[in-house]
Amino acid sequence: MSANRRDFIKKVTAGAAGVAVGGSVMGMPARSYRRIIGANDRLNMAIAGLGRRLGAYYEPIGMKEANVELVYLCDVMQKQRERALQNFSKHISYKPQLENDIRKVIDDPKVDVLINATPDHWHTPGSVMAMKAGKHVYVEKPCSHNMFENELIVEAAKKLNKVVQMGNQQRSSDHTIEIINEIHNGVIGTPYKALAFYINSRGEVPVQKKVPVPAGLDWELFQGPAPRRDYTQETWDYNWHWYGWDYGTAESGNNATHELDVARWALDVNFPYHVNVEADKRHFINDGWEMYDTMLVRFLFEDDKVIEWDGKSRNGYNTYGSDRGTIIFGSEGSVFVNRGKYELFDRSGKMIKDSKSTSNEAGTALGGGGDMTTGHMINFFDAIRGKAELTAPIDDATKSMAMVHYSNIAYRIGKDFDIDDKTGRMYDREAMKLWGREYEQGWEPTV
Repeated sequence: MSANRRDFIKKVTAGAAGVAVGGSVMGMPARSYRRIIGANDRLNMAIAGLGRRLGAYYEPIGMKEANVELVYLCDVMQKQRERALQNFSKHISYKPQLENDIRKVIDDPKVDVLINATPDHWHTPGSVMAMKAGKHVYVEKPCSHNMFENELIVEAAKKLNKVVQMGNQQRSSDHTIEIINEIHNGVIGTPYKALAFYINSRGEVPVQKKVPVPAGLDWELFQGPAPRRDYTQETWDYNWHWYGWDYGTAESGNNATHELDVARWALDVNFPYHVNVEADKRHFINDGWEMYDTMLVRFLFEDDKVIEWDGKSRNGYNTYGSDRGTIIFGSEGSVFVNRGKYELFDRSGKMIKDSKSTSNEAGTALGGGGDMTTGHMINFFDAIRGKAELTAPIDDATKSMAMVHYSNIAYRIGKDFDIDDKTGRMYDREAMKLWGREYEQGWEPTV
């Protein structure tokens, strides 16, 4: 259990201790009591996107201490709505409404919070729509599909005064917070380089071919802001990540997001001034995967600081002793940190501290979830109530997200480029052509 969660439970329990005995008040059933206590603080929420991240939400929403009400389960696929309702029934004692159309959910004034777990191309448009309708937003990574959206989601949060947190849950990890603070306090001297990595052994994916829209899928709404096209085999079920750039942001947006964020946090840097990428499709050359599956990217920052990301989507060789993580090098030592622990080494390479964290956050397993996500979401709930500062405010999270977009753009145009490290704007004209994207007419996101 994370410190954030423990503190939250203590606060709520202390506030309720004087009026509650044995889960009831004055003979009221627990369900009625839960509706009354802290009613002014209770958050009504909706989840849009009920795919592989669903399991991460059971605990933070099901906890009575969180004082939240799940009003809607929304997804464009009928069987995912029905599955989500069945699974949530094991964690909550009431029945949320099922909805196909995210716009109807957003238009409902009783919804206070949107958890946006849709595919990447919906993250900023759906989040901005929700903010304009008065909702706070927890948006899963990546918070944007492109650099235009990266700026837009920040603009919307500031202009509409909404609490927006990205799902970079390691920002709420106790052991990661501890070692990053130690790095900033000089435990490894001057940190100068961070190596972020992700290793998986994903298999072949089908070559796209036109097929009938699967039963129960609203293909029109799945596409949403993206330009319209015919449905192709297995697109809706995760493989949209690898089928071109209409919906996904490749492995960089899918997973590098997390470790690049930790790397930037550790080095205490903002935008890079240069990006260099070597990337290609190295495996199953004739399958349906349409972008790189192997990438080595290098970002240069002021004060001679460097961040690298080594991403191997389909070669499971355990290069660094873990399937994912971040190594931070300093003038007097080094640190390895992942979702489970950190290890601190002196300059000679001798380990001088092992955190032996008990975190249960998933690594490369699809979906993930665990105590980091729970703590991250409780932090988000507390921030809405004015009881905490966000651990991953959107204006900071988007700086890490920019690194994802720079790496993808460099791959797509096939060359390095320079960046204004104060504004994040790219100096290369070819790169700037990919600053935004084409939207389906009538779906352009605006604040």
